[in-house]
Amino acid sequence: MIQLPPHKLPALARWFPAGSPGVASLPEHAFTTGVGTWWADRVLNPRVVAVSCAGHVLLRGAPEAVDPAGLAPFAGSHVGALARFLPVLGAAFDRIVPAERMLYVHREPVSAPQPPRSFAVRRLVGADAPALAALTGQVPDTSWIHDSWGGPEGLAASGHGWAAFDRDGRIATVACGYFAGDTYEDVAVVTAPEHRRERLALACVTALCGDIAARGHTASWSCARDNRPSRLLAWTAGFRLHREYVHYVTGRPAAHPASKASASPKPSPSPKPQPQPLPHQDLGVKPFREPVGGRPTLALPDSLSTPEGVA
Repeated sequence: MIQLPPHKLPALARWFPAGSPGVASLPEHAFTTGVGTWWADRVLNPRVVAVSCAGHVLLRGAPEAVDPAGLAPFAGSHVGALARFLPVLGAAFDRIVPAERMLYVHREPVSAPQPPRSFAVRRLVGADAPALAALTGQVPDTSWIHDSWGGPEGLAASGHGWAAFDRDGRIATVACGYFAGDTYEDVAVVTAPEHRRERLALACVTALCGDIAARGHTASWSCARDNRPSRLLAWTAGFRLHREYVHYVTGRPAAHPASKASASPKPSPSPKPQPQPLPHQDLGVKPFREPVGGRPTLALPDSLSTPEGVA
């Protein structure tokens, strides 16, 4: 796979049809914001195309056109691809781990909760970048919240983020449109541990959903199937289950014959990569019980709805 220059990007409509929720909004987000990288097996008449942003990859096309060694840039990523790509993914990495995911769409209007008096909930502006950087710098494993915007400056200036500020100007919670497409905007949220259970995440998400609706778009929500706190927050904020799907967490690049002659001694096997709860983690809430009425059957990749089921 080779990286495509900005003036050689493929036609989105052919490879990534618009109008589907969740990570499917990634290509539109990358095309509009310029945050992300485009890949293909060749510049002219590509047979396989990929787009990567913030640790996510969408891979489409003909698997037989892919050289496993060419997928090395996607190591340690969450890859969305049809099941027919599994052989080439298995050859490209030392491990691939299927991860079951839940996709919700905002369906029910919810009244915004009143935050504590010591907090103000408002839209982020460019001047809030230092406060956003301070939050993600002090709370481990939260810097992903602004990765899809190229960093705290990009998210703060995007107009797609809402946050709860204390009286000293510190951010306790931030919610944003993580992948902002032309129809759907996939929502992400981070809360500092000491401010969980204060309904700040719900206040920020509710305000953000109102903002998304005012743009004529619909909010969506993606999370790991076993992330019950995230699912509870989504349901409370008015999101309803759209479908379940699977993506693949990749390990390290596998050794290939072309590189063995100059390779150093083979390293010990890497530990099994664990799927991480990417957006929407808001821990410290009560366990979630799915509403009565049955649970949809897990949809494996070859039966995914468009565009995640499109070649």
